[in-house]
Amino acid sequence: MAPRLLETAVLEVVIPPDIINEETSGDMMVPEGGSAKLVCRARGHPKPKITWRREDGREIIARNGAHQKTKALAVEGEMLALTKVTRSEMGAYMCIASNGVPPSVSKRMKLQVHFHPLVQVPNQLVGAPVLTDVTLVCNVEASPKAINYWQRENGEMIIAGDRYVLTEKENNMYAIEMILHIKRLQTSDFGGYKCISKNSIGDTEGTIRLYEMERPGKKNQREDDNEVTKNDIALKDNRHEDGSRNQNGRLYKERGSDAELQNGCETLSIRWSTMYLLALTLLVTLATTATKTTIITATTPTALKSRSAGNL
Repeated sequence: MAPRLLETAVLEVVIPPDIINEETSGDMMVPEGGSAKLVCRARGHPKPKITWRREDGREIIARNGAHQKTKALAVEGEMLALTKVTRSEMGAYMCIASNGVPPSVSKRMKLQVHFHPLVQVPNQLVGAPVLTDVTLVCNVEASPKAINYWQRENGEMIIAGDRYVLTEKENNMYAIEMILHIKRLQTSDFGGYKCISKNSIGDTEGTIRLYEMERPGKKNQREDDNEVTKNDIALKDNRHEDGSRNQNGRLYKERGSDAELQNGCETLSIRWSTMYLLALTLLVTLATTATKTTIITATTPTALKSRSAGNL
């Protein structure tokens, strides 16, 4: 009778990974400069391996001690410790669990970093001509999300309308671009503008000075007018100098100059006026003398007749 052969087999049951939500962190909020610990646990067989990545593909910054800092695209381990967190580390982190048994699983955790608003002004001095359009820009960083608005330097709030267009462009989850577009500039539009940002932590503002510039056409016209004036003056000077030289090349006083002719006319007019006044005074004097003589002549015979009657 042939011997019975025995075969032994080992059955290993493999289980794909599964994240334990009760033991895994959720979204987290920390102040800038603080610390955050993200935990991710998973079950399965074989035991799953945990890997951390950033959703946007940027590097994870791990700090060990005061000055030691390492960067990596992936970090392994159930706990991800982040210290001295900055706003650049804000975003979504992916916890990926894998054990060689498909499929791998992941969980998304959002890290929110809170900080005081920051306003940066690329151009603090902006110039534009009247009746043109101009754009003012402020870059704002704030978390949590801030309320942003524009004001004039006198405190008047700018409201969107036909001439004022207010827009915001989001660059990332904490940075936006405030844009104020002013159409058909008027003289009253020139002056100071403030871009103000406020959130639950604080507020800040940036200032832009808008000034009036000359139109290029006006500037060229003014330069042309100045050039024409300079040419006219130079031409008059040359003409005067040429007319003031005799055949020997010596300068002499020009007789027919406009200034001398005008002075001569004024002098002659003064002389005629003086002679007229003297003649008028003489006539008045002669008339007065003649009147007195007539009165004396008329009264003399009467006086004589009265005297004769008295003697009789």
